[in-house]
Amino acid sequence: MTTASLPGRYPEIYDAARRDPEAFWLEAAGALDWAQEPAQAFAPKSGPYGRWFPDGTLNACHNAVDRHAEGARAEQAAILYDSPVTGTKRSSGYRELRDSVTALAAVLAELGVGKGDRVVLYMPMVPEALFGMLACARLGAVHSVVFGGFAANELAVRIEDAAPKVVLAASCGLEPNRVVAYKPLLDLAIATSRHKPEACLILQRPQCAASLVAGRDHDWAETVAAAEAAGKQAACVAMAATDPLYVLYTSGTTGKPKGVVRDTGGYLVALAWSMPNLYGVQPGETYFCASDIGWVVGHSYIVYAPLLHGCTTVLYEGKPVGTPDAGAFWRVVAEHGVVCLFTAPTALRAIKKEDPSGSLIGDYDLSVFRSLFLAGERADPDSVAWAERVLGRPVIDHWWQTETGWPIAGNPLGLGLLAVKHGSTCVPMPGYTVAVLDEGGKPVPPGTMGTIAIRLPLPPGCLPTLWGSDARMHSSYLATFPGYYDTSDAGVIDADGYITVLGRTDDIINVAGHRLSTGGMEAVLAGHPDVAECAVIGIRDALKGEVPCGFVVLKARVDRAPADIERELVAKVRDEIGPVAAFKLALTVQRLPKTRSGKILRATMKRIADHEPWTMPATIDDAAVLDEIDASLKGRGIGAD
Repeated sequence: MTTASLPGRYPEIYDAARRDPEAFWLEAAGALDWAQEPAQAFAPKSGPYGRWFPDGTLNACHNAVDRHAEGARAEQAAILYDSPVTGTKRSSGYRELRDSVTALAAVLAELGVGKGDRVVLYMPMVPEALFGMLACARLGAVHSVVFGGFAANELAVRIEDAAPKVVLAASCGLEPNRVVAYKPLLDLAIATSRHKPEACLILQRPQCAASLVAGRDHDWAETVAAAEAAGKQAACVAMAATDPLYVLYTSGTTGKPKGVVRDTGGYLVALAWSMPNLYGVQPGETYFCASDIGWVVGHSYIVYAPLLHGCTTVLYEGKPVGTPDAGAFWRVVAEHGVVCLFTAPTALRAIKKEDPSGSLIGDYDLSVFRSLFLAGERADPDSVAWAERVLGRPVIDHWWQTETGWPIAGNPLGLGLLAVKHGSTCVPMPGYTVAVLDEGGKPVPPGTMGTIAIRLPLPPGCLPTLWGSDARMHSSYLATFPGYYDTSDAGVIDADGYITVLGRTDDIINVAGHRLSTGGMEAVLAGHPDVAECAVIGIRDALKGEVPCGFVVLKARVDRAPADIERELVAKVRDEIGPVAAFKLALTVQRLPKTRSGKILRATMKRIADHEPWTMPATIDDAAVLDEIDASLKGRGIGAD
């Protein structure tokens, strides 16, 4: 890929990292406080593909909290908690944050937690969840956050794999119209797991008090208050840069879960680099990542990156619509002076569905708001163009994975905004050498679809291995294309080096010998003026192998006959992709099945359509949607008994 023709500082920065990665990343490491500064950036003979900053030591909590609490940012807000589901708002300054974290860390230490021990967190979006993550980092313990409300059996297998000494949990989580009791799920998970944690610290929320198990469970507020009253504190423990900071299990795992390991030094360096250079955010500014701490996006850009950079991070316990309306995000942006919002394309589509004219934006003062970033699922060009139009700001689709921990590709706002190509995630970040490969592992010409792979070594911040298994790391990611990390995403790189992700390689369907991207068809469907969101799957066909089926959700207040819109959609795909797509079936549905992070469950939809056995995905947001999808298919004679 050539970068010479691109504007701004991006070409020189990217090429500098490619020419001399040792010098580039050692310089980037200067943004952190080190107990022992690294003299070597990369050790190629360590781990499955190498390890970053092998001779450096530091502490993540010190870098995210203490160095700001002891300096000029002591009184600056570190965390702004905004919970429309409880009507609660709360600000914690950096000094206050440090005091809360040190007291909680002292409690964990008294419960026997030390360097290298694991702690599982099963928490809603409350400040105490962040305190817990940072307290673990302070002690050198490895935290593993499980999405709050996860099913008991899924929590159990994660407890069994991580073998935590302590579990931090809340009595409940809150949805707009219901209370989700966490404690019964936790008790069942512990009863089911072969590993039994020594203690649980339970945050009692007023909406649902939990019963405590004698000898194991401790009341969070009472225990921490006692530690504070006694003046108990815990110091930061110096960690090797290669020591694990956390383990995060990939969603939707079956059998033995796959625990992505995040090392300490490389991760902090990558995040610290990304805040000013990719997101264009400066210390002291307010950053709003509308995700959940149960996902990698929440780990990286609710917790660690904003705090490392001395920003104020918004912790939002609410929804993009319904708490109370589709103006919820704009209210948060205006009220807290947010300069950059990061959310999922699914959230944007939900907002667009409920407020297609963007009229609610005018209710709020967004004068300091500069940019909207999207990631988590493919952002359809129509939604990106809509957001650009109604916001009048750059809307940047970027791409990364749980495994990488920070963006693989994006439009580097802080280095100078590049030309936007709707549907593309723009260019690779420094350290990522991205290629599109054919099935034999050979690079394909520009504009040709294939599997997106990253040449080894991966840059700082990416997973060095999987929890407890270098061999599984190799077989899962490194064996398919020797010398490359296999992203399992399909896409193209154009002549300008722009990357377009078309979907998971499993979402490439074979129609009469033609390999077609469901993502490309979705982009066409999403371009229809009445469509809010959509999903395309391949359904088994005796003649063609597979044929595409498009599920579409219409925008609010569309009063046309669904059958008329479906006919227009079939014609639109035929016109824009061609008869080769064999697209003849569009189904209007009320909603699509999604994970709690907003990813559409296409594989489960396909199994239903193909009349194959399927299990309820552990990460599903609302199980009833799958019955609706099944009924829609059977209404057309598909998947019927």
